[in-house]
Amino acid sequence: MCTIGLTVDSLSRLREFMSGSFDRIRVLIVEDNAHMSTILRTILQGFGVRTIVEVRDAADAFETMRDVNPDFALVDYMLGDLNGLEFTRLVRTASDSANKYLPIVMVTGHTDRSKVIEAINAGVNEYLAKPVRPVDLFHRISALIERPRRFIKAPTYFGPDRRRRQDPRYAGPWRREGDEDKA
Repeated sequence: MCTIGLTVDSLSRLREFMSGSFDRIRVLIVEDNAHMSTILRTILQGFGVRTIVEVRDAADAFETMRDVNPDFALVDYMLGDLNGLEFTRLVRTASDSANKYLPIVMVTGHTDRSKVIEAINAGVNEYLAKPVRPVDLFHRISALIERPRRFIKAPTYFGPDRRRRQDPRYAGPWRREGDEDKA
């Protein structure tokens, strides 16, 4: 099952963001460091975002999603009891998740390849390394809007398609030589 991972309402608000109207965007910041959270909030306010909700841990963020219905979330990797990866998996797979398709941008200082791959495999949409520059944050938000990736449901994964580009030469349902032909 493949589907674009943004609701019509969220996509509409995010497109307004790209056109310069930022005041209707709702952002959830999940960051345990108050200073970093302030930096992210200030950057978003500089873009014109008015509705920004900040939470310090993943459990509070999961509950806050029900009330706020954010258009996207900025999530730190290291949070405390539940880290950003566990939060992402919870959003994507929990039966009581408020929005399994919530666009998630992982914002972290953990930039080694293994951490990036872990985040991608958990279901994040974008990855942003600290220190954060406004232009980089804008590019990640732009990618959510301009190049949304279909969501994939597989036995061990639910989240955005991990492939960044589609191969125009590919014409069949299977991508790997070892895939079984179930036709």
